[in-house]
This record gives sequence, structure tokens and C-alpha cells, in this order.
Amino acid sequence: MLTEFARKSARDLLNAAAGFFHRIGLTPNILTVIGFLLVLLIALVIALGYEALGAVLLIFGAAFDATDGALARLTNRVTKFGGFFDSTLDRYADGVLMLALVWRGIEYNNRWLIVLAVVALIGAFLVSYTRARAEGLGLQLKEGWFTRLERMIVLILGLLSTLVLGQLGLVLAVAILAVLSNITAVQRILLTRQKLGE
Repeated sequence: MLTEFARKSARDLLNAAAGFFHRIGLTPNILTVIGFLLVLLIALVIALGYEALGAVLLIFGAAFDATDGALARLTNRVTKFGGFFDSTLDRYADGVLMLALVWRGIEYNNRWLIVLAVVALIGAFLVSYTRARAEGLGLQLKEGWFTRLERMIVLILGLLSTLVLGQLGLVLAVAILAVLSNITAVQRILLTRQKLGE
């Protein structure tokens, strides 16, 4: 899965960043909150029509998002609440980013963008929910074609494509998000059924 590959590839960089944040006295949960506030700012930038700038900021934000976990592992502060808190704010982050796209759809007077952003949000939430529900049944369910990292990459590319394609690039990217997120949710439903042997 791309997420695991990215984590392994960026491990040294994340550990270095985590060490810096530890030296200045930040905790994993504080980093989680800062990361969410950064996403709020990025969503505002996108909603105001600066899609390409939002894409650049999302690249930084995505890297920052992984640092809280690295800091928790570095300082032996991995807790159940920390994982829960991070996952919950990730869902809020998904929501505000899609809300920014809905706003762009209103500004563009593009109903397709609005509808696709809502469908993409439903898919993103269901990808997360199916994993959480499966884990509540005692299963590990990290598999999936289109997890959060993949969604973020497509969103960044879609935002950047507005420089060349205008709103069409954004609509195409959000359509990919809508379709593949929901396919991944269905994939996880089937995998859970298979693992339960039912």
C-alpha cells in the first residue's frame, strides 16, 4: 500500500522533524491540533480561489500530518487516545477540505463539483468507518486501494491542474475521489466479510 511505502521512505525525515518538535517542547497531541489548524487555513485558501497555492500548502500539510505519530513513537507516548484523537481530527480535516471544494463549486456555479465533492466525502468517511468498525470486531483492516494518502495526492494534483485546465481539472480530480473512495469502502466491506468467514 502506498501509505506504508511513504512512511518507510520518509521515516528518517519524520524522525528528524519529530526530534526537533520534541526539543522545543511540543507533544504529539499538540502537533495533531496544529496540523488540523493548518488544514483549516488551507481549506480557507482553497475556498477563496487560490487552488494552486492550496495544493502547495497541502504538500507541506500532509508531511506535517505524519509527524505527530513519529513524535509519539520517538517519545514513547503512543496512547489509545492519541490514535483516536488523530483519527477524529483527520475526519474533520477531510470534511473541511471537501467543504472548500463545495464552496468552489458554488463560486463556479458548477453543480457537478458540488455533488462530486459530497460523494467523495461520503466515500472518505466510509473508508475510515469500515476500518474502525472492522477493528471493533477484532480485525486488522489496513488494506484498500484508495486510502487517505492516495486521496490527498489526487486532490493536490487536481488543485494544481486548475492552472492549466481551470475548474475542469478540479472536477475530474474530485470525480476520481468520489468513485475510488467509494469503491475502496466496498472493497473493505468485502474484505471484512471474507475475514469473518461469513
